[in-house]
Amino acid sequence: MPYNLAERILVTGGSGFLGSHLCERLLASGAEVLCVDNFFTGTRSNVEHLLDHHRFELLRHDVTFPLYVEVDQIYNLACPASPVHYQHDPVQTTKTSVIGAINMLGLAKRLKVKILQASTSEIYGDPSTHPQTEEYWGNVNPIGPRSCYDEGKRCAETLFFDYRRQHGMPIKVARIFNTYGPRMHPNDGRVVSNFIVQALRGQDITIYGDGLQSRAFCYVDDLIDGLVRLMQSPDEVTGPLNLGNPHEITMRELAELTIELTGSHSKIVHRPLPQDDPRQRQPDISRANALLGWAPRTAIRQGLARTVAYFEGLLTDSGGRFAHGPSTRPHAGSQGLAIPAT
Repeated sequence: MPYNLAERILVTGGSGFLGSHLCERLLASGAEVLCVDNFFTGTRSNVEHLLDHHRFELLRHDVTFPLYVEVDQIYNLACPASPVHYQHDPVQTTKTSVIGAINMLGLAKRLKVKILQASTSEIYGDPSTHPQTEEYWGNVNPIGPRSCYDEGKRCAETLFFDYRRQHGMPIKVARIFNTYGPRMHPNDGRVVSNFIVQALRGQDITIYGDGLQSRAFCYVDDLIDGLVRLMQSPDEVTGPLNLGNPHEITMRELAELTIELTGSHSKIVHRPLPQDDPRQRQPDISRANALLGWAPRTAIRQGLARTVAYFEGLLTDSGGRFAHGPSTRPHAGSQGLAIPAT
């Protein structure tokens, strides 16, 4: 009888918040998964429950160095994605986005396989149009403290489309809007994790600015479904495609909902708005809906309740300190040091 070989799929940044959920989803679909991470912001604990899975392999490696493996698809998620982490070492952040994209595109070109780039809504900067469609070119400060991430991701998109034009490669580009859920790092500086941690500790909840700035939050399971649908779409569907939840909520409303769901007695306090922080961010997902049949299904109250439950468990396990998780120290690149899946 013929062999029935599972697809072998590479996920860079696979031990991070999004990457670990993607690895789970791909394993559930029957694929073999090669999870690659340098553990700068990702953590082994995110994928520890997968290490004994016979179709899962974990490899410690920095994508700014070439990677020589044999796979059938590539999801490129490697890059610090929260301001606290990507501003810690901005030069390395830019290198990860740009050199990492070059290395992964080179691998995909050699293997003749599809590759998906996890881009970002930061492409749009502080948008002057609302909501944001894929045709909008953005309003980005090229020399500000967030530029290492914003411009690095913009350059990565340029590389992906130039590789397609020059080499005819099958590419996919997803512009990911604010995503939340279990396995967010408690100290990543993102608003959802900040609010939940402060509420659970009974601390004041910090809002930057007047609290009327808005975001649209997508639950992680919905986002992963969008990524998989995009990868499985016909080759002519390249993107970029917005993936996010179009339901908008102000920071004040999010803080109040967090206090309600945690039963906290925290008070809301205001601090000055950081430089280049966008006033509004909301995706137009009509293109993803038409091409992929995709739309988020998880309401903010439902998803936030699940995220609160995760952080409650994390707080209990760490004795109230949130001591475990990614280091904020720069991590040297590895040239293929394997971590056995045992």
